[in-house]
Amino acid sequence: MDAILCQKLTKKFGDFTALDGLDLAVEKNRVFGFLGPNGAGKTTAVRMLTGLSQPTSGKAYVSGEEVTPRNLSLRSKIGFLPDVPAFYGWMTGREFMLFSGELHKLAPKDNNLRADELLELVDLKEAGKRRVGGYSRGMKQRLGIAQALVNKPEVLFMDEPTSALDPMGRRDVLNLIERLSGDTTVFMSTHILSDVERVCDRVAIISEGKLITSASVEELKRKYSTSAFEIQFEEEPTPILTQLLKMPYVKTAEVRTEGDLKVVYVQASDLAKAKTEIPGIIAQSGLTLTHYELTTPSIEDVFIQLVGNGAKA
Repeated sequence: MDAILCQKLTKKFGDFTALDGLDLAVEKNRVFGFLGPNGAGKTTAVRMLTGLSQPTSGKAYVSGEEVTPRNLSLRSKIGFLPDVPAFYGWMTGREFMLFSGELHKLAPKDNNLRADELLELVDLKEAGKRRVGGYSRGMKQRLGIAQALVNKPEVLFMDEPTSALDPMGRRDVLNLIERLSGDTTVFMSTHILSDVERVCDRVAIISEGKLITSASVEELKRKYSTSAFEIQFEEEPTPILTQLLKMPYVKTAEVRTEGDLKVVYVQASDLAKAKTEIPGIIAQSGLTLTHYELTTPSIEDVFIQLVGNGAKA
């Protein structure tokens, strides 16, 4: 059974379609990246999957439960971290955790144990004695994750969990998501491509409310992006560019200016042949080589190709 299943999930606001017929399945105990530009429909989808908003049409199932406004049993199976979590600033971190546990009707003894366990998990054990109003944004985000886990959810929904954090805060939250992998299904909505590449097993890309593709990160890289050679010389590289463009295995070759440097970028349709022959072409050119690198494709390359082209996989 899939942890999350969407069937033609659609949300309209008047004449505007925010989410258009989403069909999506997410396996159990995966870290799943729900990726798209701002305004793509990510938050709309998360709100429907958590029961905070009703679809115009279509159905959604989470942990085997149909998501409906009256399905109260679903709340015990999910956790939710909104993009801007809200807190009572006068509470200490531990008081807030105990308050969250009481909302889930945990017994007092279990509630105390769970609060301590989660504060330690998110590295807020000592800070839990201080008022939340004095927390940094990163600390508040980690506390938000802790409260979303208080009921031991089968599925954890996270809406833009790192978008407003500094590099240290992002690192801490991503480390925490990695630690959850394998124990909980994490559905992470984000537009930050490097976060997806670091922690997600699989990813879905949406744009303008429509699903473009869904696959593992490695599958997307293999299918939609191409490795490229980056080559730099002390001299003007135009002569070798002309020679490279004559090669049948060269798909594209161009010179890009990066500051004071001119870099030759080469994409090949036959990577093995290019790796064998390009060094020989460089040697015969008589130019002074200063940098030669075969770059690997990233999820950013895939995203730009698919969303930029409005493609449909």
